[in-house]
Amino acid sequence: MALQPAAGARDLNPRQVEGNRRIREQLAATYRLWGYQEVDPPSVERLDTLAAGGGIAAQELVRLASDEPLGLRPELTASIARAACTRMADRPMPLRLWADGNTFRTTVGDGGSQRINQEIHSGVELLGEPSLAADVELMRLLLAAAGAVGLGPQHRPTLLIGHHGVLQELLGLLPDHQREPARSALTSYDLLGLEALELDHQQRLLVRELLCLRGEPVAVLAALQRWLGPLAQLQELQQILDLVTPAATASGVTLQLDPTFQPHFNLYDGLVLKLVCQGDAVPVAIASGGRYDSLVGRFSTPASLRNLPAAGVGFGLDVEAVRDLVQPETAMAAGPLVAFSQAEQLQAALDALEALHRNGTAAELHSHPVASLAAAEAIAAARGCLGVHWLGG
Repeated sequence: MALQPAAGARDLNPRQVEGNRRIREQLAATYRLWGYQEVDPPSVERLDTLAAGGGIAAQELVRLASDEPLGLRPELTASIARAACTRMADRPMPLRLWADGNTFRTTVGDGGSQRINQEIHSGVELLGEPSLAADVELMRLLLAAAGAVGLGPQHRPTLLIGHHGVLQELLGLLPDHQREPARSALTSYDLLGLEALELDHQQRLLVRELLCLRGEPVAVLAALQRWLGPLAQLQELQQILDLVTPAATASGVTLQLDPTFQPHFNLYDGLVLKLVCQGDAVPVAIASGGRYDSLVGRFSTPASLRNLPAAGVGFGLDVEAVRDLVQPETAMAAGPLVAFSQAEQLQAALDALEALHRNGTAAELHSHPVASLAAAEAIAAARGCLGVHWLGG
């Protein structure tokens, strides 16, 4: 009999479960304040839905043995967008939706074996609003959510901002047959790959500058305008940053503009985001998202498009990554331990336990007599209880 979970899976102890629950509740309360309503997308979907029109690589999908081509969701956006374009298409627009739950994807371990990675994600989707107001709302809500769960300046949070359309315009300055290799090299920070491209002098200067072009938004926008001129997407980015910067500054979040940044999943066709914090040893990605108008268009029908413009923005947070940063296990404790010294006091101990519960105090029972209060206090400390409710002899 196997005594370990499957590769990539994990057992959570009670403190970890409670930490995850608190974070999910804090996020849910924040989403509701902003007018978002909860939905519960299925864990199992058809593979063509999960692939999101090629935005998610087939080798990352966890496939199920079934009569239909089914799999487990690797993220929440595609399922919510599908439901919005079908079952919810007759609702007033825009739709503000949130969800949380487990996601699954496959990776290949060092030895070549398959690993199924399970994560808890919580996030929002704003569908049917094509204006930049939706992009700004998404970013401001992400900042509010980060603050609600306890992420602050001590975690050195940085919000990476990119734009799929701006990257496409930059790649348009290169020869057709070099654009996809250049995109791959730039988004993976592959200097050797860039040097191998067949480019003239001016084009090579461009890709070398792009490889290092990230940081303070004003300076990056100025550099992009030198290459692209008064591009509408750059003007839109400037407007978005003007509306988000004050909230980011107040939250202690650094904004970093990176024209070559693209999220792991290729779902997005506009603004893209990633929130990164400093962990104990390395930076930790907390959240990612962006605008995915084309994905909404793939799921839309002529009937649904009358009510739902092909527009969507959203983000997802990694709940367990947040928990590891803001809620270490040692910070959580239970209520008091109810203990007694004589066997005939069991009834009185149970009554005392329930009285504490009626007052809203968490408490647990020690089921056997204890010789002394000092012994009961030692048991309570070992169990992480906050003191002892003692029924002595």
